[in-house]
Amino acid sequence: MFHQTIVRVRAGTRTDRGGNDVTDWSSGKVARLPVARVSVQPATQTEANDATRSQAVTGWQVISAPGVDADIRAGDRIEWGGMTLDVVGEVGRFMDFVDSSTHHIEFVMRRSTG
Repeated sequence: MFHQTIVRVRAGTRTDRGGNDVTDWSSGKVARLPVARVSVQPATQTEANDATRSQAVTGWQVISAPGVDADIRAGDRIEWGGMTLDVVGEVGRFMDFVDSSTHHIEFVMRRSTG
């Protein structure tokens, strides 16, 4: 069941003209982290149409194998299946009842088009 691998992509930062640190998603600034032993399952799909565009939002639930805890957080992106997806909300870390370590993680990722 946990035979898939995703890649966590985290933005770097750069200084803007005003001297502020801002998010930088350029290829030389991002940090990538492969995360193996996960299961990616379809979760949601919605479509909306108006006079100017059509939008589709597709979501997936990611669950790690027992013992897998990865440095993934809200605001990160995930590369998987030839797509770049957004991590939605916080990552759930489920605790092991025996030793209080992380048993596994779960989170939702989504792709918006349109």
